[in-house]
Amino acid sequence: MSDRADRFTVVLDANVLASALGRNMLLSLAEAGLFRPRWSIESLDETERAISKIAGDPAVGKRHRNSIEAAFPEARVDGHQILIGAIKLKDPDDRHVVAAAIRTRAAIIVTENLKDFDANTLEALEIQCLGLDAFLADLIDMAGPEAVEALRQMRERFKAPEMTAEGLIRRVEAIGLVDTATLLEKYAAFL
Repeated sequence: MSDRADRFTVVLDANVLASALGRNMLLSLAEAGLFRPRWSIESLDETERAISKIAGDPAVGKRHRNSIEAAFPEARVDGHQILIGAIKLKDPDDRHVVAAAIRTRAAIIVTENLKDFDANTLEALEIQCLGLDAFLADLIDMAGPEAVEALRQMRERFKAPEMTAEGLIRRVEAIGLVDTATLLEKYAAFL
């Protein structure tokens, strides 16, 4: 893992881990050392339930959760529960995400529920909240060739069916990651 990742900790909310392509992109970039992923046990529980619901099979959710935990055993945050009661958010069920960010001194929370995370609360804690598209686009823009290489390797792991660079860009765009897809088009020859 690169030195940069030692300084760049990111808490991933369950809703960005539930999507197969979003999860693959995030974890491929994390595996390349471009950031340190962190999540609460509550987020892993939510991710497992969401994947199970999408797949219509609890075993699929469990299998994906086990794979996530095996690949990133250091990413699970413990000891954050004591902080939850002091955090005020629109949706109290999201307090564990902020508590995990505080506990790990994360710079960023990546979530699709931006409206539920009060900007003033996060600003006071020096935590930025970004949607998946903004985070991925920023990371690819900052890391350039390193990020593109990680995503190329991810794309090449897809075997059923195989995926071209153009196919990956169109899938990224289709799931609403428009800024990310636009940026990846610039790197299509290397993707």
